[in-house]
Amino acid sequence: MRRRVVVGEGEVQQVAAACARALRGVDVVSGEQLGEAALVERAGWLTALVGSLAAGVVQEHWNGPDLARLASGVDLVGASLPSQGWMALRRLGWSVTIPEGVYVPDRVVRIAQEQAGRVLRSAWWRAEITAALLATWPADPARRTVADWEALGTALPEGPVVATGVLLARTRQIAAFQARHRRLPAGLTECEQAPGADGQVVLAAVDKQLATLERCPQDPFRNAVLTVRLPARPAPACRADWRPVRIRFRLPPHVPATAVLCPPTLRVRQGRLLLDVPYALAVPKPERAGHRTAVAFDWGLNTLLTGGTLHLTTERQPRVVTDGHPVYFRAAGVLAKADRLRILGEYIGARIDRLRVLITSRQERGMRPNPWLVGKLAVLQTERDCVARRRARLNVALAKAAAGFMTDHAIAAGARVIYLEDLRDMQARGKGRTLNTRLSQTVRGAIVTQLRHQAAVHGIAVVIVPPRGTSKYCPRCLTAFRHHKAPNDPRAGWAWATCPNDACGYSTGRDNAAWQRIGARGLTHQHKTSLDRTSKTFVIRRVVEALDRASRVQGQTRDRTKSGPTAKRPVPGKRRRVPAPPNNRTPTRARPGGKRPAGRTSTHPTHRGQRCPRQQGPTTIGTPARPHRPDGARLGAGFHRHAHTTPTRGQPWPSHPPARSRTPGIAQETQAD
Repeated sequence: MRRRVVVGEGEVQQVAAACARALRGVDVVSGEQLGEAALVERAGWLTALVGSLAAGVVQEHWNGPDLARLASGVDLVGASLPSQGWMALRRLGWSVTIPEGVYVPDRVVRIAQEQAGRVLRSAWWRAEITAALLATWPADPARRTVADWEALGTALPEGPVVATGVLLARTRQIAAFQARHRRLPAGLTECEQAPGADGQVVLAAVDKQLATLERCPQDPFRNAVLTVRLPARPAPACRADWRPVRIRFRLPPHVPATAVLCPPTLRVRQGRLLLDVPYALAVPKPERAGHRTAVAFDWGLNTLLTGGTLHLTTERQPRVVTDGHPVYFRAAGVLAKADRLRILGEYIGARIDRLRVLITSRQERGMRPNPWLVGKLAVLQTERDCVARRRARLNVALAKAAAGFMTDHAIAAGARVIYLEDLRDMQARGKGRTLNTRLSQTVRGAIVTQLRHQAAVHGIAVVIVPPRGTSKYCPRCLTAFRHHKAPNDPRAGWAWATCPNDACGYSTGRDNAAWQRIGARGLTHQHKTSLDRTSKTFVIRRVVEALDRASRVQGQTRDRTKSGPTAKRPVPGKRRRVPAPPNNRTPTRARPGGKRPAGRTSTHPTHRGQRCPRQQGPTTIGTPARPHRPDGARLGAGFHRHAHTTPTRGQPWPSHPPARSRTPGIAQETQAD
């Protein structure tokens, strides 16, 4: 299970995970065929045992000195601690308390120590942030001054790199503790309770004496075999109660045949035994600088993603040019469904709280709880869990679809980098109840995580740039925009931007201008891209004013040279299919009509007719007017075809119609050039 990946020149090793389901197994000792229920039962006994042992270790060492000792990286004699959590805990002398009368193999104790070590090590970063906040606690934590923020940035372990949203969340946590106990906490261990152990079994901490994983000899490309020792009873009393079980499972289709399988993690969820199988493979190495073509995207609400392609010229003074063809990922229907599920979950939660109050009041008066209320409470709790799972599946499907959309366009454009803005510090408050809810429900973090996984397979780097000023200034001349309502939408708003500079006069959608600024800023500052050691991601932390002034975007004009025959292009759908009306000034009596179709149907600036219900001009960009067409059967329950995307393009101005996007299960919309 510990084979190495052969990495060539210009390649790096990437580790991903695939989830598989175990349906059947075989007891090696007795030869008994085990169904899914028997496997879930035995794996549940192992999970409960490991969870109790790990929780005991975490509870015993959940204090500031022990967290600092583990995070220091040295043991009691000054030697360096190993990276494995179970070995580090043994070097420190932190043992596991085994219940009396229960036999636990040493490899199972390793698993419990590994899980406890990971939990304790991950808490040290939160402990350092809490200590910095307590050391610089201001008189009014809700309104810090500039001096307070500077002092906090100096006290933080990573400086001002920590997101403001994390600091505000920790500040509210400390303020809540102060309101309850009338004093400040001593550290993280007082603000938070000891975290419980997860319901999982990490087999990466053991060797082949407890578990082995290999591909199936009959079908090595799609099946694998896991042999692991599981308890045959809830409380195993001797070594004979731990029997090896051979589990054959099917690998997901996206796992390459050349990938090296790593030790899995066992989880019991909703009566199923799931295996999280990590696999390693060699992928092209993403480069942090040296890019000439980039793809940039801007976040939005009605239009979730708006982006396009930018190029950096090879002149002595490089210029950033773009073809001006934006691409869109509109997920208004998906977000509306997620909002409906949120409202349903809140309604069920309110009913649960009311039933709990009724049951508690009867108990306080010495009366027995009403059985009808208790049964109804159990039903509502189950329903709330189902709604939560539906929301989670919908968010995962949306994140994967959006990440695939961005990756597809980067591959089609030949770009090796994708630029996004850093919106970790955006607070969903002070913008109205509706807008605050929509901002807080957007799964931006999940989309970025999925994008990094999918882009890494193709060697595409994902770089985060500072968002300040991306929607405020014109990408052509860097003049402050004037924002107003869109010309194709009668409702008031700030979706459209117009440059007040008479020499420029650029007018476009606000999101369309933002992605140009994001891409130009990333290309001009690519030499300042750094690798975050904590998250292992590329990020541009600061913007140089001189370089930012030079990041002006110029429109790329079409090459009109006649070096070959003119490519035939389809007639746009907005043009009339009938000849033009006859000209009244024609001297002939027949007055024949025109020889070519007329242009788009004219629209009145203020009055709209029945044939043209919306203001649509040759250069107007707006949301498609056609209704959503749900098609849940192709995508599975929970995610409908309510997302509209721009088809994937090849090179700029192709001589053939654009190919259909590889993004699965997403309705395509035609975007005029």
